[in-house]
Amino acid sequence: MGVTRVAAAVVVRADGSVLLAQRPAGKPYAGYWEFPGGKLEPGESPRDALARELVEELGIVVRRAAPWIVQEHVYPHAHVELHFFRVFAFDGEPVGHDGQAFSWQRPGAFDVAPLLPANTRVLAALALPPAMGITCAEDLGEEAFLARAERAFARGLRLVQLREKTWPAARRDAFARQLVPLAHAHGATVVVNGSADDALRVGADGTHWTSASLAAAGARPEGMLIGASCHTREELARAAALGVDYAVVGPVLATTTHPGATPLGWDGFARTIEHTRVPVYALGGLQSADLGTALDHGAHGIAMRRGVWDRGGAAG
Repeated sequence: MGVTRVAAAVVVRADGSVLLAQRPAGKPYAGYWEFPGGKLEPGESPRDALARELVEELGIVVRRAAPWIVQEHVYPHAHVELHFFRVFAFDGEPVGHDGQAFSWQRPGAFDVAPLLPANTRVLAALALPPAMGITCAEDLGEEAFLARAERAFARGLRLVQLREKTWPAARRDAFARQLVPLAHAHGATVVVNGSADDALRVGADGTHWTSASLAAAGARPEGMLIGASCHTREELARAAALGVDYAVVGPVLATTTHPGATPLGWDGFARTIEHTRVPVYALGGLQSADLGTALDHGAHGIAMRRGVWDRGGAAG
């Protein structure tokens, strides 16, 4: 069975909802809901196919789209490779040119069914927030950091990686037992840079692997959010093979945290994550204002160690 390449669009409205279309009668999986798109024609790039299909299917013209993730799925009738783009701006209003119904849905609260099986991981990725904060309590002290964290949660931060590498486990755990309930009170998620046991011990929502932990892992822990730090395309491929929920890649820009590291730059970042199978957060010297640039270069979002906790900083 040959591989059929498909361009798929996650069309994002200003309120954050995304567009799903229902497959019309006469097609395989008729009545199922999917992200709009279609097959690549010979010699056509995924981006060109995306633009063409959205005009043909829905009558909308893409103004701003960014590559996101690639997924594969083997159906009884076809082996498909889906190149997902997020469409942030378009002209026109969607109209079902093939008579298909469509619906705007909120990520994490989809209420249409059934959904095509190939979209399972995509739905989970869409529920990830656009910004990750990485703790820096070792710089500020626990009390001062928690005060800043509460302000960041109030501004909308919904994902935190607890990373205090210089601390002994007992001090990190004591800090985690203050941070986790504070985050949960605001609907935010906390992953611990460490092992699954570390996360479970303090009531966190998941674990974040270093690149060394990723290399040593035989399988991902179930029932929790799993992320991984990656630096190469090979590490991203391993993260995808293990089914992690997200990856972090950097440094994109110069950072005082790793003064000896050579920054990737935005073009280097885009090359590293091209055709990634997992959503990727850009890391390194970033501020909330860099989110749009990160999205345009294929990132799911941005991770920040200092910018997100600044007294006047936005959570992104």
